[in-house]
Amino acid sequence: MTITSKSPRRWTLDFLKTEAASGAILGLAALAALVVANSPWADTYFHVLKGEQTLQLGPIHLEMSVSEWIKEGLMALFFLVVGLEIKYEILRGELSDPRKLVTPVMAALGGMIAPGIVYLIVAGWLSGPHQGWPIPLATDIAFALAVFAMVGKGLPSSLRVFLLTLAIVDDLGAIALIAILFSDGVSWMPIALAVALLVVGAAWSKQRAIPAPFWILGFGLVWWLSVVGGLSTSLIAVAFAVIVPISPRGPECQSPLREAMHDLHPYVAYCVLPIFAFAKAGVSFAGVTTEQMLAPLVIGIAAGLFIGKQLGVFGFAWLATRMGWGARPSDATWSQLYGVALLCGVGFTMSLFIGALAFPGAIDSPEQIEVKLGVLGGSLLSAVVGAVVLAIARRGALDDVDAEDQK
Repeated sequence: MTITSKSPRRWTLDFLKTEAASGAILGLAALAALVVANSPWADTYFHVLKGEQTLQLGPIHLEMSVSEWIKEGLMALFFLVVGLEIKYEILRGELSDPRKLVTPVMAALGGMIAPGIVYLIVAGWLSGPHQGWPIPLATDIAFALAVFAMVGKGLPSSLRVFLLTLAIVDDLGAIALIAILFSDGVSWMPIALAVALLVVGAAWSKQRAIPAPFWILGFGLVWWLSVVGGLSTSLIAVAFAVIVPISPRGPECQSPLREAMHDLHPYVAYCVLPIFAFAKAGVSFAGVTTEQMLAPLVIGIAAGLFIGKQLGVFGFAWLATRMGWGARPSDATWSQLYGVALLCGVGFTMSLFIGALAFPGAIDSPEQIEVKLGVLGGSLLSAVVGAVVLAIARRGALDDVDAEDQK
């Protein structure tokens, strides 16, 4: 597919059109999952997600549940597109200014430190379990971006890039934390082979143009090796995005990176993310008591996500700019940045995943029910308040522009 040349800013704005249009679909998919999970069809819903599915291609054999195929398979495409966009922004767009790259990285660091501290303070005060501190550290990229897409019309595109970069760094930190605290061991031989393939692909792409089928085959191979090796496919997908060339290649002088973003993004936005939302947002509230809703674990997680995230993200972003290490996103106000900081408290699926590792047991165990309540409560509160703050900040910015135009 031929892509005409555009300025970096125009390219980013065009890229966001699909994101904005898909936000409502993602929200409806999540709502549908909650309805189904608490309806007479709940047993069928959970049975299908737990059902094992096998992939057999010659010597390649993989067996995972439907839920795992969605998380490790389909979502790898999402992280590939995210990685491609981050690389584009670093080399050609908003993040090409190093000071604007430092700010979201610093904010991500604060967004991992403060929630853990808030959780431990609340857990100590209410005599709750201390091992739940990693749960509110994560940000759910897909749902945070979906909320931003629904309220972000008229806001600077740099805010979405800031959120995207912050969430990627946050997610990589969460993956590292999982590997350190909860990993049962990684098989290093498949991982070494995947790294070798990435190195060969990077070197080859610098010498000559690589046809699209080889890129697809290469991604499939490193993805399979990461699954076999026990490494998160989100990490390997971002690593693969790094080696995709951004400079024009081939007889048509097209950028493989921009072409891949252009071709993959609609499928990710309208297919991958809604399926992911429908599979992961279905939480049953059957049998939940008032006592469980007010349990120390619930309050600690919710406080970590809603209070800790906004304090850490906004505080460290302000510190980075105050100290001169970083810069505020282009054309964005502090109130708009605060709204984005609130959206970072949408932990949802990643927090639920960490919760399952921190409190191993049956899906309907008391601890797991409390983890779900805390994550849902903190994530929903962060999403609603963040959306309201962004809407107010956007309205204020538009009023300022109108006032300037009337002068």
